Amino acid sequence: MKYSFFIIVLALSISTPLAAQKDYSSDVSSVDNIMKALYEVISGEAAEARDWDRFRFLFKPDAKLIPTYKNAEGVFNYRYWSPEEYVNFFTSSRREVGFYEIELHRVTETYGTITHAFSTYETSEKKGGPATNRGINSIQIFYDTNRYYIMNIFWCGENNGFALPDMYLKK
Repeated sequence: MKYSFFIIVLALSISTPLAAQKDYSSDVSSVDNIMKALYEVISGEAAEARDWDRFRFLFKPDAKLIPTYKNAEGVFNYRYWSPEEYVNFFTSSRREVGFYEIELHRVTETYGTITHAFSTYETSEKKGGPATNRGINSIQIFYDTNRYYIMNIFWCGENNGFALPDMYLKK
């Protein structure tokens, strides 16, 4: 009897984490789905927890997120984040305001295993609220015959002083 109780407890402790895992496979089944998931997972109210496991699932572990910015001297620069570093940055800097990012327009090109999405975005602090910034995400996506992975996101916002050209706005 003592051993059967131990086996039941062991079985429950092993199966519970597996049952709690979510299936994100549909998020990576197409370019449209991975783009939709990317914008959905980072958007929400200030106190709303993001599904960071879903976010991580979209990327190859060695992927890079590369924002460009203008420093105090007016010189343009960039930084690199891994998906995990982005999660840490986002969760530490977005505690008091909401953050919503939507895709306004996309230009996509594909060759073989690679897709490049030039995705025009708009951010706001409230769902449907006034825009706080717009810009372009240059997103490189890898397809390995089973699923899509985000390899890099390199972005520039209008807050750097560049107006979006009409050709990259929704028509």
